[in-house]
Amino acid sequence: MNWHPKEILSVLDKCGESFTFPMLDNGYVYPAATRLSLYRSPEDWAMVIEVFGFSPRSGIPDIQIHTFASRIRRGKSVDNYVSRQAWEAYLANNEHNESTFIYPIEEGNWLDSENPELVAEGENTVLVRGNPVKRPRLAEYASYEINLEDAPNVYVIEFCRLLAASARDSVLATADERRTCVPPELEQVMQLEEWNHPDLVNGELPSSNASFKSLAEVLVYGNVSAYRPSEEPNTHWKNWPEGGTL
Repeated sequence: MNWHPKEILSVLDKCGESFTFPMLDNGYVYPAATRLSLYRSPEDWAMVIEVFGFSPRSGIPDIQIHTFASRIRRGKSVDNYVSRQAWEAYLANNEHNESTFIYPIEEGNWLDSENPELVAEGENTVLVRGNPVKRPRLAEYASYEINLEDAPNVYVIEFCRLLAASARDSVLATADERRTCVPPELEQVMQLEEWNHPDLVNGELPSSNASFKSLAEVLVYGNVSAYRPSEEPNTHWKNWPEGGTL
């Protein structure tokens, strides 16, 4: 591979500086679950970070899939932009990154019609990946250490966090969804359900984070034992209380 770990970290730093690297305390998104996957071939590398959460501005919960790679497989084209100049400017500013969205929970009457940040009252059924899921009983939230802010009302993000704890795979990306922007010849070499994520708001970039330094080595050399986390995982939503508060 013609890449050095420092070059990969430079790509991630640039994305952090341009706000295209995931911030788990993004003020516009309440976080509920995350996952990180690594892919490589002898020539190329890719890192995918999924964030399942809820932004009241978008209306329904979503999975944002962040892809960083030596070569991006684009789902977009010049036809998605107002001009070729705009398309070329986008490519120049996002050479090694792309973001896509998946909506695992369907819209419906489970959302309160007056306050869409709340789950509607009653025994409502929610479709998650096409499968009906009944509204959980209040006691179930406590069993997953989710404290309801305004019981008996349930906020959408509280429901999302319960789903992330009880049915994690249903609210994170499928194997195919994760690979949307990853060149098909790359093989998956690692998947992490938790890790130490850089605190971008306070100036920590991926290149100064020990976990990401190790991950860059895994991508370059293909040796998963190079991943040597020296700090405790911090990706659980409880560690990012500022997320969604704007």
